[in-house]
Amino acid sequence: MPLFSGKPVFVTGTGIHLPKRVLTNQDLEKMVDTTDEWIVERTGIRTRHIAAPGELTSDLAYAAGLEALGSAGLKPENLDMILVATNSPDTLFPGVAAKVQGKLEATRAGAADLQSGCTGCVYALAIATAGIASGLWENVLVVGAEVLSSLINWQDRNTCVLFGDGAGAMVLSSNPAGALARILSSDLRSDGTRHDLISFPGGLVENPTSPNTLEENLHSVQMKGNEVFKFVNQALPGFLRESCEKSGLEPAQIDWWIFHQANLRIIDSVLKRLQVDSSKTFVNLDKYGNTSAASVFLAFHEAYAEGKLAPSQKVLITSFGAGMTYGDIILEMQGGRHAEK
Repeated sequence: MPLFSGKPVFVTGTGIHLPKRVLTNQDLEKMVDTTDEWIVERTGIRTRHIAAPGELTSDLAYAAGLEALGSAGLKPENLDMILVATNSPDTLFPGVAAKVQGKLEATRAGAADLQSGCTGCVYALAIATAGIASGLWENVLVVGAEVLSSLINWQDRNTCVLFGDGAGAMVLSSNPAGALARILSSDLRSDGTRHDLISFPGGLVENPTSPNTLEENLHSVQMKGNEVFKFVNQALPGFLRESCEKSGLEPAQIDWWIFHQANLRIIDSVLKRLQVDSSKTFVNLDKYGNTSAASVFLAFHEAYAEGKLAPSQKVLITSFGAGMTYGDIILEMQGGRHAEK
């Protein structure tokens, strides 16, 4: 069953951080064979943020985490664990989470990265919740952060128009004081038979760096876009309906759907199959593009800041990504320390 038992777990703070540089579709028209109309029609994306030279994933993660801690009213030394979901770490090792822990001077906290495609955000939230619910931890900082611009082939118009950089964070706690939301349930899945749909094939054990891997552009994100679209539309609607039912809810009882911000056509198509009106989802894909493991954190933070999420409402956060992995987490909104927003 996806319902969490044990100690109740609450979201007590959120934060985001975005690089200053904005790359528009008009900018991309000068770089590759594409148009603003083509990008908007097929994805819904208009702009995305791009990290500056030398600006690392750990830098974005640290800034978002610091804001989330301030939002929660916690100090770094209150943290028991830091989890960072990312597919674009500064280095394979050391991990991003350890660097964030060091920058924050969170002296009591453990640290670990989680790499599970764009679904890493939901996986990390579920793991953090399980750890708190079981009594292992009391306060956990969960961050999703990406600098995917460093992993993109900027001559490949099928991928370079999609991705953006950014970071978002949530603080989870067993303490309900000032809580924004309570976490109710989570469901996680994977279909590893489709692992080839989204990949970064070059540079490690399967394809060690060589002149051939460089020549073949294996050191960049590879994606079979049409097949990803078909997979998500086949897998996600039934999974989300079943996940709601196992949580004692009907899809109609979900007040807000926070989707991974990958493609507007995917969001609309899945909602249509669930017979859910598009007015019940929050979209900021047009501003930020696909920020992978950061995207649902950015969307939740902005939806809350704009006053769209009200006490007692049910919010379903869902994502999908390389693996192919997919999953969701269901929250119930509380009063919150920022309820006046």
